[in-house]
Amino acid sequence: MKLKEGFVTHAIDDTHFLVPLGGDAFHGIVRSNETAGFIVDCLKNETTEEAIIDAVCGEYDAPRETIAKDVRKVLDTLRSIKALDE
Repeated sequence: MKLKEGFVTHAIDDTHFLVPLGGDAFHGIVRSNETAGFIVDCLKNETTEEAIIDAVCGEYDAPRETIAKDVRKVLDTLRSIKALDE
């Protein structure tokens, strides 16, 4: 899976933004925290859910089960706005 072309990211301090540059899938801005921003950054290259979980585990100190749940939640949100190529 990968973040679809046409979506750009930007960070200001600890707030991360995902913005569509047109298209008809989603009109708005997604604002998120640093962890969700890290997950979205992982999606800039082709990856898998398991690889993202591994990357987040390497970056943050939290139980793997908690991280896996958070990754799934972010991926579900991205799917709901059609921001993923799968």
